Amino acid sequence: MTRPLTLMAVHAHPDDEATSTGGVLAKYAAEGVTTVLVTCTDGALGDAGTVKPGEEGHSTADVVALRAAELAESCRILGITHAHQLGYHDSGMMGWPQNDAEGAFWTTPLDEPVARLAELVRQHRPDVVLTYDENGFYGHPDHIQAHRITVAALDAAGSDARLYYSTVRRSDVARFGELLREAGEEFPEPEEGQEQPQWGVEDDEVAVEVDVAGFAPAKRAALAAHTSQVENIFFLRLSPEVFTAAMGREAFVQARPARTSVELHDDLFHGLR
Repeated sequence: MTRPLTLMAVHAHPDDEATSTGGVLAKYAAEGVTTVLVTCTDGALGDAGTVKPGEEGHSTADVVALRAAELAESCRILGITHAHQLGYHDSGMMGWPQNDAEGAFWTTPLDEPVARLAELVRQHRPDVVLTYDENGFYGHPDHIQAHRITVAALDAAGSDARLYYSTVRRSDVARFGELLREAGEEFPEPEEGQEQPQWGVEDDEVAVEVDVAGFAPAKRAALAAHTSQVENIFFLRLSPEVFTAAMGREAFVQARPARTSVELHDDLFHGLR
């Protein structure tokens, strides 16, 4: 009997799985692909509903428990086969004092998380692995660390899995802005003192773009499952129609093996089926 294809996604926090890869996780699960989610941190520095980290009433222990339950519901909605939580402490945004706190994922020596993830790679033998690029998509320290341990774990496990980094086309960022304006919404601005991050890549750097419009309701529901973070999940303020138009495609840069042509594929498993 032929072993089912396996997709592994390595993410930093609960809710990241839905934002950038919720569509492909749901789509491939529906096609019978084994889907594996690895979440590196506990999300302790996320919101507690309307209470922000550092504010009175924010309990990291309560947030961790709540976010674990939300993650489990998101995994159920997306049809994820296997979910693993490495449980490292959330490091917060780049520049926060918690970056250097004891146990923070950002400052955890790589040996231990690499060994743990390598063991999961050996266990599940993924054909395709998804994570972030070396800048963590937008410079988040835990995303950068997730990138580092993923690359190192694949090497440590001797895996020849195809490796992709989730991304967005820069042309789509402009298109997204137009959709928002047409819907009467404003593009979210960075907080005071923060620069607008440079998102995405040039169009010709995208190796695979998957149409997940048919799974946009599942992606939206998975995002909404993270109820404690809803205030920060801007996309949930969009109508279902605008959400699908904006989030109905997911794009990826191919990291391994090196891309040998400029052909754009519509399947992460192209040539493997």
